Amino acid sequence: MPDNSKLNNETIEGRNAVIEALRAGRSIDKVFIARGETDSTLGHIASRARDLGVPVVECDRRKLDFMSSTHSHQGVIAVAAVKEYCSVDDIFRLAEERSEAPFIIVCDEISDGHNLGAIIRSAECAGAHGVIIPKRRSAGLTAVVDKASAGAAEHMLIARVSNIPAALEELKSRGVWIYGTAADGSSALWNTDFSGPLALVIGSEGDGMGRLVREKCDFIVSLPMRGEVGSLNASNAAAIVMYEVLRQRL
Repeated sequence: MPDNSKLNNETIEGRNAVIEALRAGRSIDKVFIARGETDSTLGHIASRARDLGVPVVECDRRKLDFMSSTHSHQGVIAVAAVKEYCSVDDIFRLAEERSEAPFIIVCDEISDGHNLGAIIRSAECAGAHGVIIPKRRSAGLTAVVDKASAGAAEHMLIARVSNIPAALEELKSRGVWIYGTAADGSSALWNTDFSGPLALVIGSEGDGMGRLVREKCDFIVSLPMRGEVGSLNASNAAAIVMYEVLRQRL
């Protein structure tokens, strides 16, 4: 028997089902299509998804088999988002409604759903106004992320953008200071002023911030380390910096 809870909460399988989900305007996080397929229906699905701004990922059929609950995916599986994404304007609007300086979390290719969920949870608890994630090479708003956030994803504005460096440039044009995090940062956490409008960039689990993202940062913040291990998990580091922002704002 297929795992219907997984099917209903996260994946949409088969050509007709995916076509109808796209046609109905359902919020789709990604569409996975078998690599090397030349079927015109799959081509139509890929084209329709891209027109709607949904990332299309070509992958080996074995990956689709692993993801499948029905074992009849017909070469295509869509992963549904658990809620609608918002716009960057929505995040600024919320800050204005609260009469607060914008406090935005930017995730640069956080690929592990549990890490993204934990970051969203910390962001909600620390009073951030929104989280920005990229469309590609990143976890999205799947059921795994929702569960890892302990429900915080339901209360947090999450925007998904095509290009993180371009999004950071937009934030800077709107008066937001960009703070990156890295072990070799020149701005020590306890000595950094977080009182103004800011975006905090959290780099990927393995490589940290990309070069172009790092170049957009106004400050690179480092956390004090006293142990033998030279870095923290991305979500743990994010939580520490977020709460320093909250402490200063309180």
